[in-house]
Amino acid sequence: MDSQIEIASKEMSWVATTTPAPVSRALREIGEDLSTWRKLRGLTAEEVADRAGIASKTVLRLESGRGATLENLLRVTRALGMLDAVAAAVDPYATDVGRLRADESLPVRVRHRRPR
Repeated sequence: MDSQIEIASKEMSWVATTTPAPVSRALREIGEDLSTWRKLRGLTAEEVADRAGIASKTVLRLESGRGATLENLLRVTRALGMLDAVAAAVDPYATDVGRLRADESLPVRVRHRRPR
């Protein structure tokens, strides 16, 4: 029985740590875009890192698509002068669905009913 639990645990940890292909693709594309923005601004990775208050290695990780924390991504976008554009990109009320449902009051939590 313990070996079954151990196997299930290993399978679950594998699933939790594997990056889905669409996420990997987005990491790579966003990294390339950050690198392009940096170069358009005439900045080195070290200069962006200094402005963002992070290590240059973190900037290079983001640019290479290996990811970093959301905070570090936002720090870099701020250093590149594009934080407002990134924040606006995730605004739910800027979408058709968001505008259609803007007058509805949102629940504090979303709970699904358990099947009986």
